Amino acid sequence: MLNQITTRQTMDDIRQTTLLRKPEWLKTKVPAGKEYIQVREIVENHKLHTICTSGHCPNMHECWGRGTATLMILGNICTRSCGFCNVKTGRPLPADWQEPERVAQSVKLMRLKHVVITSVDRDDLKDRGAEIWAMTIRAIKRDNPGTTMETLIPDFDGREDLLQMVLDARPEVISHNLETVRRITPWVRSRAKYDTSLKVLELIVKSGIRAKSGIMLGLGETQEEVLETMDDLRRVGVHIMTIGQYLQPTRNHLPVKEFVNPEVFAEYEREGLSRGFLHVESGPMVRSSYRAEKHLL
Repeated sequence: MLNQITTRQTMDDIRQTTLLRKPEWLKTKVPAGKEYIQVREIVENHKLHTICTSGHCPNMHECWGRGTATLMILGNICTRSCGFCNVKTGRPLPADWQEPERVAQSVKLMRLKHVVITSVDRDDLKDRGAEIWAMTIRAIKRDNPGTTMETLIPDFDGREDLLQMVLDARPEVISHNLETVRRITPWVRSRAKYDTSLKVLELIVKSGIRAKSGIMLGLGETQEEVLETMDDLRRVGVHIMTIGQYLQPTRNHLPVKEFVNPEVFAEYEREGLSRGFLHVESGPMVRSSYRAEKHLL
């Protein structure tokens, strides 16, 4: 049976939670083979940013060891300050218009069969970075005709004209994360709104591109709220969902309220598939871009 949390936490409740000890199922090995070293050197030599490093992803060494990486465009400083995210917050540097070509060439050097591109939020830019997003997708497709692509995009403040620029570039999968359930969204995400994200996902679905979204567990959500989130995603036509354990990056971020048992994640996977999702990646170590190549099928 799924664990149930019946109390309704405020932000103060969440922040005052005692730090929990990480359970054994969240401890990972750190491989470092030649593929990992090759990807690391390309990332460093081409001045690329990755969410793998900026987000302290627990799967980084495994993914890089397989010769894959999630590349982050538009710099490594975000204009938003979400309580869960380890990416730097502040005033970003000016947009680098050479970045799309550099990223495309790097994908080619890495010989990637499937690539995931994400970005920081750029609320400082008039187009929120949408043009560089579109340029990057097209450059990768031009230089890597055999490479498939997933893009993990921001909400562009819900502006359809900006989202359309990304849709017109036609990546195979477009992902946009809800991150958490409706009730605690205002405390977990600094500017993004739950309904705005659902609107973005619905527009992706209507474009004919495969849509994907994900949430984190362990921030005080209830079983009922997780299932309601699944229903919201299915209602707008999303067919791929990821569910992972939230891990607190630093003491300045939201603390973990609960480490969810792997059996509960497995039950959520069964619940999602029964609701009509084609893919549900649900587990403590799952992140939105983990083994993303599976979601093309």
